[in-house]
Parts: sequence; C-alpha cells; structure tokens
Amino acid sequence: QVQLVESGGGLVQPGGSRRLSCTASGTSLSYYAVAWFRQAPGKEREAVSCISDSDISTFYKTSVKGRFTISRDNAKNTVILQMNSLKLEDTGVYYCAITRCDSTYVDLTADYWGRGTQVTVSA
Repeated sequence: QVQLVESGGGLVQPGGSRRLSCTASGTSLSYYAVAWFRQAPGKEREAVSCISDSDISTFYKTSVKGRFTISRDNAKNTVILQMNSLKLEDTGVYYCAITRCDSTYVDLTADYWGRGTQVTVSA
C-alpha cells in the first residue's frame, strides 16, 4: 500500500524559510513524478511545484519561481520542497502527490495523495 507523509510545516514569519518533505512507503518515489499542491482557506487546491519522473523537468507556479526549489533524496525516498522568502499568500495546507507533470503542466488527478502539512506565514 502506497502512503505519502508530508512533514516540515509550521508557523513562519514573512521572508522566512521552510523545508517540506514528502516521504513514501510502499513504493519508490524515484520512479514517479511528484508534485506539491497547496490549498489556502476558501480556495481551490493548486499545483505549486512538480518534478518529473525522469528528473528532466520541473514545474513551478509563477508566483513561487525563484523562491521555491523541488528536489529528490532517493536514499531517503523523499521529495523536498525548499521554500524561501515566504510571503503571506504562501499560507495553506501543502500536499504531496504522485502524478504526472512536465515544465508547463501538472496533472491534478494524482494517483496518491498525502494528508498534508500546514504552512502558516504570519507576522
């Protein structure tokens, strides 16, 4: 059974950084495209970043380009989202998912989802 577990969320001040991890059990993440989504209160879930199954492509939502970096740690079966220069609008529940993506597209109909981790950016 595939399970994804997110960690690293919390409260951070504007301009601060946070490192989110998505760790899998039941499969190897190295075989799949893995995305990070977020959902802010009252808003729809949106794709924030994704790394393709071959690591050839990465996707970033326009508003996070230059601030967020997605990467893999295959030894730990983990995908990491490093978030820097955080803004108030980055607040939300962050979910990781096994899906499909390229540099311009993320499939919202993911195969597996984690349960999410809350990131709150507040002064």
